[in-house]
Amino acid sequence: MATLLDHLLKLTDHRDRDHLELTLSKALIDLLPIERVVMARVLSEEGSRRWLEIASLDARGGGKLIDPLWVDFGALRSVDDDKSRLQCLQSQAKVELAWAGEEGPRITYLPLFADNPDDDEGVVEIHSGAVLKPEQQATTDALLHVFRNMYRLLAYSDRDALTGLLNRKALDDTFYSAVLEELGESIQAQQAAPAPTDASGQERRHRVPPNYWLGSVSVDGFDQINDKYGNLVAEDVLLLVARIMRNTFRTYDRLYRLGGDKFAVLMHCPEEALVLAAFERFRVNVEKFKTAQVGGVTICAGFSRVSAEDSPDSTLARAERAVDFCQSSGANQVASHGELVRRGLFTP
Repeated sequence: MATLLDHLLKLTDHRDRDHLELTLSKALIDLLPIERVVMARVLSEEGSRRWLEIASLDARGGGKLIDPLWVDFGALRSVDDDKSRLQCLQSQAKVELAWAGEEGPRITYLPLFADNPDDDEGVVEIHSGAVLKPEQQATTDALLHVFRNMYRLLAYSDRDALTGLLNRKALDDTFYSAVLEELGESIQAQQAAPAPTDASGQERRHRVPPNYWLGSVSVDGFDQINDKYGNLVAEDVLLLVARIMRNTFRTYDRLYRLGGDKFAVLMHCPEEALVLAAFERFRVNVEKFKTAQVGGVTICAGFSRVSAEDSPDSTLARAERAVDFCQSSGANQVASHGELVRRGLFTP
């Protein structure tokens, strides 16, 4: 049986944050006499806050890990619908829900991201048949302490120093470890399935379009802003754009600063029209804001669908072509690379 030290080593072996919650869940299930553990994080979209159970494990062997990019936000429970989780979140302290006496079965809630600088919010939900003993609680505290330290360390290496958004390294990591892997598996599954035939007996092959999209964003006239007002004012503009990005896009959309005035968004969305609508909301929100030094600021955005044959460079190149088209056509615009191809303005 694995020891506490073994599980601490597993937590510190990670080089990305995507599986830290699952590793913590496995450690708690293995080391404590508990029935179930759930890692619940808060997702936000247009002012609405909901719970996502990103990882859950059962002592009898069942469990799941959910990628936030695939989440149906509307199907999640509102934060206000779970009072015990909300109390733990707000107090940043342990909360216990016992329903059969003080020593009987209970759910213990603990803050997952105590004092986290990236403003992540979540709770650990531990289902047990009795009160955890002091030494068991100490084990839980030690695991959570290491989890939080590792999360902060990995978050720091993935973040842009100025804006706090994800950096290019984080984009490459997600692109290769999650997006392309899922798209490749989807295509393999389709190829393995028997191909349907039409009335003449000929095969009809339908490739389901991948639903990942990568968008590029640039600030209109940024070089002129920098030349006229100086670096500090230009950095304030970048911070403004980053803040509006966070307030516009969904919590589980991945937001990046790639350097200079270049930003990017990686999202999972079923339709091109919905992606266009999201970037249009962002463009309008930036346009509405007036700064004391510069006045109005605008952006151009372009986006492209990700295919299994893509790399981050190739997808970004298509999105940035769409940005260049917008800026050369008057600025303050959003364009889909795919739509520009369909209109005959770009070659595929």
